[in-house]
Amino acid sequence: MKSQRPTGSFRENERGTSAVEFALLSPLYLLLMMGMAAYGIYFGCSHSLQQIAADAARVAIAGLSSDERRRLAEDYVGAYAGSYAFVDPSRLQVQAGESPRDPSQFLIDLHYDARTLPIWNLFDGLPLPGTLIAKRAVIRVGGI
Repeated sequence: MKSQRPTGSFRENERGTSAVEFALLSPLYLLLMMGMAAYGIYFGCSHSLQQIAADAARVAIAGLSSDERRRLAEDYVGAYAGSYAFVDPSRLQVQAGESPRDPSQFLIDLHYDARTLPIWNLFDGLPLPGTLIAKRAVIRVGGI
């Protein structure tokens, strides 16, 4: 029997090139995909927190006094923060009150400890953002 030998030299043989290309490029591709997923989750959480702050400020404007506005904002955040994407209400701190610079403005400050997001366990080599997310919303009190 004749042995099956590839025709041509080693450099001309193209068998297996796809496997070699995959082996070389797949780690980079997976790193990019995990990075996009990690930042997508982080930005989703950040956007949710900004939306909570804005919604709490809209609710707070209905209050007649600074204390009532503060209570309305804190109650809103306590009741609805868990319904937003990627937000754990137990890790959320709310500060609401009049602006020290301008009493006609009411501020909602949110500080979120993002250490429970799943992005921190994806891959050790990814450069990730900080674990504290801070968002603020300001609304004018008293009309125009």
